[in-house]
Amino acid sequence: MDQLAEDDLHDFARELVVVARRWRTRLDEQLKMQGLSEARWAALYWLWQAPEGLSQTVLAERAGVESPTLVRTLDLLCEAGLVERRSCAYDRRAKVVVLTPAAMPVIHQLDAVAAGLRRDLMAELTPQELSTALTVLRKLRVRLDSAPPVEAMRESA
Repeated sequence: MDQLAEDDLHDFARELVVVARRWRTRLDEQLKMQGLSEARWAALYWLWQAPEGLSQTVLAERAGVESPTLVRTLDLLCEAGLVERRSCAYDRRAKVVVLTPAAMPVIHQLDAVAAGLRRDLMAELTPQELSTALTVLRKLRVRLDSAPPVEAMRESA
């Protein structure tokens, strides 16, 4: 592969961050019309993807927030009757967060909002452009998932 220009790498990284932030902001704006936020949708979405439930730590990681930040979101979702904290089957000290049956209609409604936004934002992409973008993003995610944390790199130096 040809050596990539530093300016191109910088431009790509900047665009990726800006697009991700703006996408989340746009989704948050649309979800507010439904009485929820992007943060609550993220928690509900990842729990929907894991029917057996998730620990709060894993849920925070998947939702892209710090665990203490997630506590308030989960408190609000519990108060709304959409999620429950349960004792973990294999570690009674740990809690697992699960969806309640009442969450499903809300999830389907919010998923329709998210799907509409995806369709609107990607309407002008060709199938080839989408395929290429997915390939690039998946390669980046694999690299990020396999790279040691910054703290580990500092300790080994």
